[in-house]
Amino acid sequence: MYQIPQTHPFMETLNLIKNDPWLEPYAEAINGRHEYAVNKEAVLTNKGKQTLSDFASGYLYFGLHRTDNGWIFREWAPNATQIFLVGTFNGWKEEKKYSLKRKANGNWEIKLPADAIKHGDLYKLMIHWEGGCGERIPAWATRVVQDEQTKIFSAQVWAPEKPYKMKKRTFKPATDPLLIYECHIGMAQQEEKVGSYREFQEKILPRIAKDGYNCIQIMAIQEHPYYGSFGYHVSSFFAASSRFGTPDELKELIDTAHSMGIAVIMDIVHSHAVKNEVEGLGNFAGDPDQYFYPGVRREHPAWDSLCFDYGKNEVMHFLLSNCKFWLEEYHFDGFRFDGVTSMLYYSHGLGEAFCNYGDYFNGHQDDNAICYLTLANRLIHEVNPKAITIAEEVSGMPGLAAKYEDGGYGFDYRMAMNIPDYWIKTIKEKIDEDWKPSSMFWEVTNRRKDEKTISYTESHDQALVGDKTIIFRLIDADMYWHMQKGDENYTVNRGIALHKMIRLLTATTINGGYLNFMGNEFGHPEWIDFPREGNGWSCKYARRQWDLVDNKNLSYHYMGDFDAAMLEVVKSIKNFQATPVQEIWHNDGDQILAYMRKDLIFVFNFNPKQSFTDYGFLVPAGSYEVILNTDDPAFGGNGLTDDTIKHFTLHDPLYKKEKKEWLKLYIPARTAMVLKKNK
Repeated sequence: MYQIPQTHPFMETLNLIKNDPWLEPYAEAINGRHEYAVNKEAVLTNKGKQTLSDFASGYLYFGLHRTDNGWIFREWAPNATQIFLVGTFNGWKEEKKYSLKRKANGNWEIKLPADAIKHGDLYKLMIHWEGGCGERIPAWATRVVQDEQTKIFSAQVWAPEKPYKMKKRTFKPATDPLLIYECHIGMAQQEEKVGSYREFQEKILPRIAKDGYNCIQIMAIQEHPYYGSFGYHVSSFFAASSRFGTPDELKELIDTAHSMGIAVIMDIVHSHAVKNEVEGLGNFAGDPDQYFYPGVRREHPAWDSLCFDYGKNEVMHFLLSNCKFWLEEYHFDGFRFDGVTSMLYYSHGLGEAFCNYGDYFNGHQDDNAICYLTLANRLIHEVNPKAITIAEEVSGMPGLAAKYEDGGYGFDYRMAMNIPDYWIKTIKEKIDEDWKPSSMFWEVTNRRKDEKTISYTESHDQALVGDKTIIFRLIDADMYWHMQKGDENYTVNRGIALHKMIRLLTATTINGGYLNFMGNEFGHPEWIDFPREGNGWSCKYARRQWDLVDNKNLSYHYMGDFDAAMLEVVKSIKNFQATPVQEIWHNDGDQILAYMRKDLIFVFNFNPKQSFTDYGFLVPAGSYEVILNTDDPAFGGNGLTDDTIKHFTLHDPLYKKEKKEWLKLYIPARTAMVLKKNK
């Protein structure tokens, strides 16, 4: 067992605490967590004699590898008494020549001649332990396939004669700002089927590039037995899901995205694992606790899954190696870590309110998981300093996206999960007259100054069966009858107008990045329902109806076109996300909001009935031109303003010292506009 070195007191206060005096009472806990990570890294790297990246290279040792004169296979199974390699090459029988030898530290190994197995062969492990035995898919398998008829999963030898070679060896993601298109390969196609990596590359990537996004976040990459889990019940952590195609096809997709200037990050699931024993790690060698916490902490009470034991160095090795594998083998540009809240707390965040800072430092936190997340970020940025890491975390844990050196956990961004919740609550519970711009502005800018966030109005979460997308909450059944141009009714016009305004407000107040889920940019109707027994295994609702936005006789393209124009505005200022968001004015009675970023002024009138003439704002003196207007007929608006007019500010001696003058505008009801100051 590894020994953790004696801790030492920090000589000075961490910047995380310096930057937020409210954290001062919890300095001991914050220092303790940071020390724990420092000490654990020292243990894993043999006091710095190797790098963290060297440590996280388990995928180069374990699993199946071709050698100069044959093959070598290794597995960690300390509870096993005997292991056989079985597969199509030996009729799935236990044979002595395919028997593994036990090595040190619970590792098993077999060396095979070159002709013993070949590319495409299926294989598994037959593992024996005291009191039992069973077939298992190797934990480090990099290719797993499912038999069409029997539905049984097996590992597959993947060693093509001419493997795909990346054309673009290095890639630097554009993060000024980061504009993420969240997507799912299988449901990205128009047809009622499971889409492929190749189809996504050929049909969907060009759409994403044209729309102006510079990053895709791909869900459900790690192999999962049940398609309907959306990829969140992972069985084989090193295998790219074969239901979408081959490893080489995924590599080509990523390579193609890079050639288009699009970064590729994956939704990585290290918060839990599927319970399955034959396909997964649930009872790998007769030891249910080999990878997972023992006792009551083993099972996740809400997700019907298993929780990793982050306190075990071998589990740390497995998960850190998994991070490095996807970066090195497939050239992913980073990760969105799923279920971080569940990892941070013994309660998994269930039933906890998180009302004050004390709730983050009351001893209910899993220090092992916090240490793992901290070292995962250390490793990822060591392997690729330009890599992107995002935490999906709902509790608001301080320091999550603060720098490691400052005492944080090292994520580059955290998801602003409060924003979609706010928009849904507003749409559900308030009539239009009660929408308050002051509340909206506070919500979209409510974040810690030292942590960057990914803002979004909705993600896949809001599109799943049983929930509703924003557009469907706004328009509902009228989407089926009144989206034809010329046939729009009040409900449709209201829905399209608010859809644009909500997105514009969310996207233009970012301090890190913006995210949109595939299809929501054009108001994709209906929820997502994966094929299952209850719907006759239909893919009808597990696809994207691109023909809706392509059909110019329908109103969907108005929202899609606006989304692209909105992103152009955001990208028109370098490092837009880093410019200060300065509120100019809000009036909840009028339902007017105005704010400024550099040379851009954003003006919103959420009033459903009242338009305002000569509505004045104090802004830097000069002339302004409208560069985006939700009321533009090109975006389904009424065209009530003449946006070719230059707006000159009006002098007021009272504000001469501040170098501000009055900008007076006509602002129609339920519209928003962006103005740019002329040089």
